[in-house]
Amino acid sequence: MLDKVKKRPFSSVIKKLRQVELRPTRQRMALAKLLFDGPNRHVTAEMLHEEVQQANINVSLATVYNSLHQFTSAGLLREVVVDSGRTYFDTNTTDHHHYFMEKEGCLKDIPEGEINFDMLPTAPEGKKFSRVEVIIHVAEDN
Repeated sequence: MLDKVKKRPFSSVIKKLRQVELRPTRQRMALAKLLFDGPNRHVTAEMLHEEVQQANINVSLATVYNSLHQFTSAGLLREVVVDSGRTYFDTNTTDHHHYFMEKEGCLKDIPEGEINFDMLPTAPEGKKFSRVEVIIHVAEDN
């Protein structure tokens, strides 16, 4: 009988937000549901704002930006800066690398094991590397 009880639609995102000590506000829950209910994805703030508009959810672009940065600070998202004017947010927070498809304007994950580092420079004195991130820009073959 218990396995037939329906799960509430926002219960998983409420739990996810509370686990990282973020209050599950209406806006955060709506954004978290779009981001985390489904496969991993890469989004810009503008892309996510367009999705909430299409879903008839009243959330401002500023709130989308603020929430994405809060989710990133809490470890729920990974920020990927492609260039000075383009930032994506990745729901896959594991260490991995990306292709940036220039024509399509999207990120794609590089399969694990496809990049090999034979040698890295020495870290500056008193410092250590926290991670290595590679973004390969891919242009059309003319």
